Amino acid sequence: MKPAVCLLSGGLDSATCLALARRDGFACYALTFDYGQRHRAELAAAAKVAASQRVEQHLVVPINLRLFGGSALTGNLDVPKTGVTPGIPITYVPARNTVFLSLALAWAEVLSSSDIFIGVNAVDYSGYPDCRPEFIRAFENMAQLATKAGVEGRAHLTIHAPLSQLSKSEIIRLGETLSVDFRLTHSCYDPDENGRPCGLCDSCRLRLKGFREAALPDPLDYIHENR
Repeated sequence: MKPAVCLLSGGLDSATCLALARRDGFACYALTFDYGQRHRAELAAAAKVAASQRVEQHLVVPINLRLFGGSALTGNLDVPKTGVTPGIPITYVPARNTVFLSLALAWAEVLSSSDIFIGVNAVDYSGYPDCRPEFIRAFENMAQLATKAGVEGRAHLTIHAPLSQLSKSEIIRLGETLSVDFRLTHSCYDPDENGRPCGLCDSCRLRLKGFREAALPDPLDYIHENR
């Protein structure tokens, strides 16, 4: 089994992406970031997902992006709850996926791995620039220049983004076929103190819409039943 580093936020996309990597025969090393996010319930969700999918190892890396702010997820800004906003929303965290993939690349080198999995999506998503396929391709090209294995020609790093062209409902149906336990996942940007999802933020709305279109029940209990 080839080793692969799998970015795992605790959301349904990353949980499904991890399950895909396992299905395809990779030995999965899950990587989660405690970056100062206000929705810290996702860290507990990531731990549960990693355990349920029996990963080889699960690392939680602390990075304080709250020092920079600039996002409703890492600063003292309100999370929008009036509907999915057009353009790049205030919940975008500057350079987040660039930072995450850089550290995933470092671990992949140590593991002698040529594969990184990330559950980014460019169809039903909130307009984040670092979820686009062209960003993933550019980072993959950069990685060949930035690693010892790449420079020495011993390995060609592949960044797998298998969900990038799927709708949220398609991701949910795929996760269902892979036996992903969606009860363990967390998607809300602004949960209450007990981790209960709000049901009104962009992420909750996209998740609920996906479950409706997939004709499957969302197993989570929402504060606001915006179904």
